[in-house]
Amino acid sequence: MSVLAEICREKLDYVQRMQHLIPDVVMSERAKIQSVSRGFIHAIRQKKETGEPALIAEVKKASPSKGIIRSDFDPRKIAKIYESNGATCVSILTDQPYFKGSDEDFEAARSVIRLPCIRKDFMLTPYQIVESRALGADCILIIMAALDDKTAKMLYNLATDLGMDVLVEVHDEKELNRALELSPKMLGVNSRSLKTLEVSLDTAFALLEKIPSNIIRVAESGIHSHDDLKSLFAAGYNAFLVGESLMREADIGQAVKKLLGS
Repeated sequence: MSVLAEICREKLDYVQRMQHLIPDVVMSERAKIQSVSRGFIHAIRQKKETGEPALIAEVKKASPSKGIIRSDFDPRKIAKIYESNGATCVSILTDQPYFKGSDEDFEAARSVIRLPCIRKDFMLTPYQIVESRALGADCILIIMAALDDKTAKMLYNLATDLGMDVLVEVHDEKELNRALELSPKMLGVNSRSLKTLEVSLDTAFALLEKIPSNIIRVAESGIHSHDDLKSLFAAGYNAFLVGESLMREADIGQAVKKLLGS
């Protein structure tokens, strides 16, 4: 069983448990009374108009490939540092088994900043989409490798109906072609192979020319330096989702500034 298949199996078990604890109707009511979305794509477009790269800075404690990344982990503190040092948006992991995240991390981080926030998790069911809005998510992630076309379309439409933006993530050309059928406003290329967990920015460069220019293009994984970001930005990416390289630094604020070249 692949890592992704294992994650998805556990995630479906988690969703079933959650639905018993908080039924669909209750979750839907919580989503309805949430504050209006902050406009994730809008923030990136505003940054794009200035001619500068948009940083989606990630609050991330651990990963399946690297284990614990940051032991000194305070979601509120990290989110505030990101906001005050030039991030455009914030990504917050909520998967517990593999990334040591939680819904509480998301709510804590978002509550102390004004930046739009994406809930980074493995979205497989409508319940999770509604749950995301109930938590206050401004954007959600849809991973094409984890979904069939029908489910991807259903989840995408539900998210937008609830007022959230969607980052559609692909890893290769086949997934990209499937993703384009959703007519997405924002598309992310993850340079990490799901089969080997190895990272190569060649993936980001290779797929870029196949993404229409009217779509917000997000580069994910493998961005460790200002030179990495600068080369991807020059090639045509608008936004950059960076977590691990920032989380490993003692001074996160300085790391953000160094990454952005500011």
